Amino acid sequence: MRRKLLMATLLLAVASMAFGQSMVSPETLAKREKRKNLTVKEWNTDARSKTRWLDHLTVYDEQGRKIEEIEYATYGQKERVTFEYDDITGKIVKEVVYDDHNKPVRIRKYEYNTNGTKKKQYNYYPNGKLASVKVFEYLFDE
Repeated sequence: MRRKLLMATLLLAVASMAFGQSMVSPETLAKREKRKNLTVKEWNTDARSKTRWLDHLTVYDEQGRKIEEIEYATYGQKERVTFEYDDITGKIVKEVVYDDHNKPVRIRKYEYNTNGTKKKQYNYYPNGKLASVKVFEYLFDE
């Protein structure tokens, strides 16, 4: 059953690509519609002192895709990540991770299989030198 489902998904993905259609599912499009131009702020409050601080900030673009995520600590920005997408598939193709001084520390680039699953993740240093490659393997029980 899983094998048939996988084959059907692969055929659908190939057909979508052959006709130049986006591989973004209707469910994903519905979620994105709700997030167009949205900014989400998450706040923390210390139980004893009642001190409140911004914990997390997520920014979505006009297409409802997450384009920036910032994690904060009580002292300020802890880490920031920016996201870039492929216009046809809607998949993330690049992430840049910044430190607490807003300097790039990691760059990740992604390659995908025809069914939309991740194939490879390339990890780069800020200077552009390749640091490592992660390969994704998908095993299904039969």
